[in-house]
Formats: sequence, structure tokens, C-alpha cells
Amino acid sequence: MKKITIDPVTRIEGHAKIDIYLDESGRVADTHFHVTQVRGFEKFTEGRPFYEMPSITGRICGICPVSHLLASAKACDAIMAVTPPETGIKLRELIHCAQMAQSHALSFFHLSAPDLLLGFDSDPARRNIFGLIEAHPEMAKAGVALRKFGQQIIEGLAKERVHPSWIVPGGVNAPLAPEVRDRILLGLPAARATAEKTIGFFKTILDNFQEEIANFGSAPTMYAGMVDDAGGLQWYDGRLKFKDAEGGVVCAGMAARDYATYIGEASLRDSYLKAPYYKPQGYPAGVYRVGPLARLNAADRFGTPAADKELAEFRQRFGPVAHSSFHYHYARLIELLHALEKIGLLLADPSILDTHVRARAAVNCLEGVGMIEAPRGVLIHHYKVDDKGAIRWANLIVATGHNNLAINRSVAQVAKHFIDGEKMKEGMLNRVSAVVRAYDPCLSCSTHADGTLAMELNLRAPDGTLLDRS
Repeated sequence: MKKITIDPVTRIEGHAKIDIYLDESGRVADTHFHVTQVRGFEKFTEGRPFYEMPSITGRICGICPVSHLLASAKACDAIMAVTPPETGIKLRELIHCAQMAQSHALSFFHLSAPDLLLGFDSDPARRNIFGLIEAHPEMAKAGVALRKFGQQIIEGLAKERVHPSWIVPGGVNAPLAPEVRDRILLGLPAARATAEKTIGFFKTILDNFQEEIANFGSAPTMYAGMVDDAGGLQWYDGRLKFKDAEGGVVCAGMAARDYATYIGEASLRDSYLKAPYYKPQGYPAGVYRVGPLARLNAADRFGTPAADKELAEFRQRFGPVAHSSFHYHYARLIELLHALEKIGLLLADPSILDTHVRARAAVNCLEGVGMIEAPRGVLIHHYKVDDKGAIRWANLIVATGHNNLAINRSVAQVAKHFIDGEKMKEGMLNRVSAVVRAYDPCLSCSTHADGTLAMELNLRAPDGTLLDRS
């Protein structure tokens, strides 16, 4: 059996490779998505005071530290048995929306746009952000501006753009300054205009990708996303709703503390990434997806007018449940618009400037679970402590973990459709990598290379002889 290895998968956060196995006729027989790095946060936090957990786990990733800070802080709130002051919650939501905006901008413009605007079969030496700047300078500038706007909001609130210490158990550690609010409001109209223009442009090029839409992880699955009591989308606080492939409600609302009843975690032989599954259906049948597309499928509405208008058009195009993972890009742009709308609504509330932003307490419970929607999907932090507040045990389920089984299935579908083992072309394999990028996996922090293509393609005979390399 021949094997093609994509090592590493590029333009993602973290390290992964893909093995593609071909039968004697050159057809794809099997595929494996390997996460090749191991992180030790769940073990080396043992013994640390619980109140240090937000700052420690925020270091898991430089792209989405705010997500870990929030999930961790909510778990710590549960350990202290406190509810943060209303303004503290609103400020957490505000920085969360900024995180969504900057992360979605990074994913679409920097990581995926080279494929979408330059072409999946374009020269790999140019199929990157630098090639995008050369070919589509206005689009590249728009991406930089949107990400910068989100990062500036984070910096204005927390005084730091990466790994801020502002989010703490019980709320946040400082109120919002009026001049920071005014500065954000001043930049908001331009950011919204850019987001709306980008969505409009993306809709004009969708018809160019009919083959990819049909084959990029389009097999039906369940979907999971956080919603409020009325079924509206919730990123910060809500219950997790599971829908089946036809749109039927499988679980109306899972509370964070009950996650272990509904979500099991399998270990895969060839990956360091766990594979969560929907427990009532068992492993591996209980595959589900999370993230922007899953949230659009699970929720009834966004609750902001512009995003709801875009959602209505999205459903008119693709139905009430859209299955192709290619549509993660589209969903991400709608969510980006919603994040900017929500920022405006939060800042328009006069109470956003209140100074009571933190509740204080000691250990009142020996266990706490925090759950939020990170840019890439549901993020769960679960801690157990001793009576002095030292961590005895920790479990983290990251968004990409929830999607692990679906990513593996998507890789197999794309490989079987596009790859011809007798006529290997880089563009075929780029599509295999691209379906992974559609999920925007966050495996840890991004790696960087300069001047060389960080990918090697090897084609080997059944006896292991190297037949082709590019």
C-alpha cells in the first residue's frame, strides 16, 4: 500500500500531519489526521491555587487566550460559588466579542483567503498572506484592520493584547474607562462597514467552489452550540444544544456541570488530541461538530439585526441545516458581523461604566465547570480542588477536540474525491489541508516559516521505496 504524508498541515495554529493510504490502483483507501504535539496543562497545573488557573491556562494559546481565560474564570466562579457583578459579566462579554472578531478575521483573511482568492491550485510559493497582499491588497488591508480593531479593544480593556491578566475569578479586575469606550465606538462604524463588504464579496465568489462545497466534509452529523432559554445564540453564557443532521433537537440544553453525562472522550491511537463524542449515541457514532457553522445550525437566531438578516439569507441558500464544512468560512463572517453589533449594544448600555466589576470569595465548592463558545467552538474547563483551593484534577475539552472525529471524516472525504495517486498534484493535497483549515483548528500556537514551503509530499511504493517527492 502506498502512503502520502502531508507534514505539516500549514496555515493552522499548531502542529499536525495527514497520512493518506492508497491501494494498488492508486485510489485512497484510508486517511489519518494526526495531532503531533502533546500539551501538559491538565497535569502540571495540579497543586496550583485555583485562582491562578485563568492566567496559567490562558498561556495555552497566543491566538485565543481570552477564550481560555473566560472558561477558566467561570470554573473558578463556580468554585467560589459567586456570580460576578452585572457589569463584570458585560465586560467579559465585551472582550469576548473582541476576541471573536480578531480571531475570525485572522482565520478568514490570513489563513483561508489565500486558497479562496488565489486558488487551491495556485503556486504554493505565492499562496500565502504575502501573495494575497500582492494580488488583493485591499482585501489584505481589510483583514489586518479588522484583526487590529479586535486586538485594540482587548488592549483597551485589559491593558495587554495577549495573555491579559484582567479577567479574574469573580469578574474583571478594573472597570472600563470612558475614554476607552469612546475610542472603541469611534472605530466601530468602519469595522462594521468592512465586515459587511467582505460578506458581500464572499457571496459573489461562492459559485466558484461548487465542487469543494459538495465534498468538503459534507457528510451529515450532529451539531452543538450554546443558546439561551429562547434558542438564541449565546457565546458567553448559555446551555449547550445538540441538533441531529435533520435539525431535530437531540438535547435542548446541557448545563456546563452536566457535560460528562452527554460528552464522552475517546483516545485515538495515532493522535495526541482526544476525540469527544455524544455519549448517548456512543463512540464513534456520536460524532458532532462545533464552531461557527454548528452554532448557526443549532441556534434559532443571533439576536442582532444585521447578523439575523445574513443568517436568513444563509438558510435560504443552504437550508435550515447546512452540512458542508466549506461553509465554516461563510458562518465565520456572519459571526464577525454579529460580534461588532454586540460590541455596539454593550457599549450603548450606561451601566457598562459602573465600577463594581468583581465579586470576592474563598473556596465554597470543591468543584467547578466553566463553559463558553470560543471562536472555534465549545470550550470546557473542569477543575477539582482541595479545601485550601489547590487544584487536585483538571480536564479541558477544547473546541478542536469536539471536531476531531468530524475533521478525520472530512479529510477522508476530500482525499477520496480529489486525489489520484497515479497523477499526484500539489493542489489535490492542498484541498486536503484546506478542509482542515475550514475548521480553523487551534492545536496550540501557530508556527512560522520564512522563505521555504513548510510542506513535503512523499509518494512511496508498497515496499517503502520513495517514488516521488515534491
